[in-house]
Amino acid sequence: MTRFELETRIAAPVPLVFGLSLDVDAHTASMARSGERAVAGVTSGAMALGDTVTWRARHFGVVWRMTSRITAYDHPTHFVDEQTAGPFHHWWHAHHFTPDGHGGTLMRDEITFQAPLGPLGRLAERAVLDRYMPHLMRERNAHLRAVAEREAGGAPGAGWVGVTWGAEDAEYAEEDPEAEPGGMPGDRLTSRQRARRAVGRAG
Repeated sequence: MTRFELETRIAAPVPLVFGLSLDVDAHTASMARSGERAVAGVTSGAMALGDTVTWRARHFGVVWRMTSRITAYDHPTHFVDEQTAGPFHHWWHAHHFTPDGHGGTLMRDEITFQAPLGPLGRLAERAVLDRYMPHLMRERNAHLRAVAEREAGGAPGAGWVGVTWGAEDAEYAEEDPEAEPGGMPGDRLTSRQRARRAVGRAG
């Protein structure tokens, strides 16, 4: 099982960011690159406690369907979505929203997921998903940040998006000085990731 967290600072008030994060249309727009769209359940507008949505998207050249439910909801500070059917053995995503002290929002995502197929699935996590899923979530959060800051009347891009990994991967993370082209500002590397990079270069 993989666990990672993202922190996104957004120059927009907490209720606005909370609402956008629960909006099906905003999520669909943020996932345009994979053609993700809602095909069942709540297919437009805001979701609430107990609501479900089924997403259809193409990743790695394969079409996937995933149904998730809002299993916890505390406006405007917290909600949780969990997979009820789909490609993962386990998917749990907690969303937290707190004031940043400057009129904006610190949005924190906690995500745990596990691929199916036991040991083969864990190999897939380490080889592909451990990197792909944080990148996908950073794209989503960067889009939400831009929309929220535009709606709040601020300058899009004033915030940042960062990622850290679970305790099994590192005790801390720091800014990546060599973020890939097209990566998001605030990308971070854990000590294990930096070690892997160094080994790759030595080889």
